[in-house]
Amino acid sequence: MRTPLQRAIGTRARRWLLAGTLLAGLLVAVALVAAAAPADRTFAALSDTVQSLMSVVTPLFGILLVHDLRRAGGPGPVLPSVLAVGLPAVVIGVVGVLICAATLALTPADVADDPWRHAGTIAVGSVLVQIVAGLVGTGLGLLLRSTVVAFLATIVLPLSLFALLGGVDALRPAQAWLTPFGSVRYLLSGDMSVLRWVQWLCVLLIWGVGLNAAGTAVLSRRDQASGSISAG
Repeated sequence: MRTPLQRAIGTRARRWLLAGTLLAGLLVAVALVAAAAPADRTFAALSDTVQSLMSVVTPLFGILLVHDLRRAGGPGPVLPSVLAVGLPAVVIGVVGVLICAATLALTPADVADDPWRHAGTIAVGSVLVQIVAGLVGTGLGLLLRSTVVAFLATIVLPLSLFALLGGVDALRPAQAWLTPFGSVRYLLSGDMSVLRWVQWLCVLLIWGVGLNAAGTAVLSRRDQASGSISAG
């Protein structure tokens, strides 16, 4: 039987999904460089759009891994499936960095005066963005039985919370502490400070660790209830 890590991108459908995600990132990067004004042709501007777009799909890999766990039937270890989402997340993040760097470096058009500003931080931040996105997928996949509903929730829930907090002036500063989107804009701009790293860690604890812990507890209770019914 394949391990979760082998299944993460080890099936034909998931390899196609990964390839499609990366191709979409490449097409968007090329389109952005072609259409943007010279001042907007920077590694940060490309990464912000390309990585954000690809991060919409990354949670689906986590959801599918949890679906594998459910399909196997009976109680089983959850942690390997949660950790396995790191493989497609890192691949998407790293290849996305290479796509943005190559597209910017090879463009024949004029670019900004300092197009590579904060490039190292942005590269690291790109991978971290995808890892959190993957963990959101495993967490909601554990909490919600339907793959479609779980995938929609990975988009609707973070966006709704971001919009809700942004709609109230007094709550707007909480966006960076409580929502993935609030921290993504800083990670992908490279303009990080100690405070912003702490904010990202807070988001990781809520959406990465906390969501998966809650999902694991819910799945465990369901397995126990199913076992009790079977025994009865």
